[in-house]
Amino acid sequence: MKKYISISIILATFIILIGIITADRLPSQVPENQIFTVDTLIDSTGPIYDESSLDWTLDDQNRAVHYAYVADGYNVNNLYSPSQTIASAINDLNSADYKWVKDNNGNLRLTYLNVDDYLYTKHIPGTSTSWGELLETLDEDYNDYIVDQKIDTGSIHNTKLNSTEEIMILTWTDFLRSNGGKISLNKNIDFDSQDKGKSLSNLKSEKILTYASTEGAHLIGSEEWVFDVAGNWERTGDSIRCVFTDTSGSIIPAFCNVVKAKSELVNMNSGQISSRGAVRGVAETGDVPGAMSYRIAVSPDSNSNSGFAEGAVKTLFGGSIMEAHGRNNIPSATNNWRDVASVTGGIKTFQKTFGDPAYTSGITGTGDPDDYDRLSRTSITPTPTPNPQTGTIIIVAQCWWELTGPSNYDGGQGTQTINDAPIGEYTFMSLGNYDYATDTLTAGGTITFTREAC
Repeated sequence: MKKYISISIILATFIILIGIITADRLPSQVPENQIFTVDTLIDSTGPIYDESSLDWTLDDQNRAVHYAYVADGYNVNNLYSPSQTIASAINDLNSADYKWVKDNNGNLRLTYLNVDDYLYTKHIPGTSTSWGELLETLDEDYNDYIVDQKIDTGSIHNTKLNSTEEIMILTWTDFLRSNGGKISLNKNIDFDSQDKGKSLSNLKSEKILTYASTEGAHLIGSEEWVFDVAGNWERTGDSIRCVFTDTSGSIIPAFCNVVKAKSELVNMNSGQISSRGAVRGVAETGDVPGAMSYRIAVSPDSNSNSGFAEGAVKTLFGGSIMEAHGRNNIPSATNNWRDVASVTGGIKTFQKTFGDPAYTSGITGTGDPDDYDRLSRTSITPTPTPNPQTGTIIIVAQCWWELTGPSNYDGGQGTQTINDAPIGEYTFMSLGNYDYATDTLTAGGTITFTREAC
């Protein structure tokens, strides 16, 4: 007799890393942007191979700098040769902010220097000379230098991030392969590289597939999301949208955050699999957080006589978080976490969710300038505002669902009650078969959406 293991896993991992002026500050869009959609619909018997991937890197900064460089035809022996103290201070800058050459006697001569605007009036360490005075000396006492100022908007590089700079790296891969069997696949990919506000995504992928083995065939597959955002410190300035907030003296600290979600299908003989993932990695202002969500569900094929999905399913969720205070480049907070699950055999239900509705990491505040002056050292809880007229929504579903209306919700299998939902018209959609229904919630009332099958 063949044994089946009945496994039911419903896990929601909900992580919000927030604080007053802390965490992810997303880069902004470039002038030219791309939008594309890829839809796949397959219903076939026999071997199949389907693969999709995206690698996306975006760098952005708003760095005011004063700089000096040498004109063409310069005489190396006439260039500025610093003292050992000043040379050491220059070498402590970002390696992309200075260049040296050696003269005929082997002495260092300066050919390029970038100085952040905030350093201009500050003394060079170990001296009584300011960085601005050094640049003025190059401009007035040396004929071979051109001194100017600019706003550096950033570019992709492999050196330490500059002040005001942030970089976002998103890697997504998804593949399926079988050596036979019957498969039904519906898959959608949506990408938009433009700035996104809260609750919107730059990349979104959804798929639903049903597989049944024939003649001993198997299905394998995997999907992986890696979201990496890092930034050096930046003055708050215009990166916070709220016009009532005076944050000119505040600092958004440095951070390096990486999160990952991965699922694997191994030697599947039968089952229905649905997955959905989304990432927001680009925003116009610093008060829109980075976000990622991923979910996968495995259930029996309705045509299977066993009542179980058969095979192995694995998931891995993890993150590495590093945050600083002020202008420091030394971590003030670290957080490394990992969640792993694996099931093999006869699977009745397997559901795994990363984010509810999304992992977010970003800047929050109340609009009070005092909050920002605390530089994340104190957690401020905004004063709650009175709730509008509300009611109750009950969801009874056997698969993933979305609810849109005056407020948006989503969830998985089982019965869920949403209290204090704003009144108005709501549309319920089952993500198993994309069936939908609409109802209107009144003040103090209750509406119920039921989906017994996917």
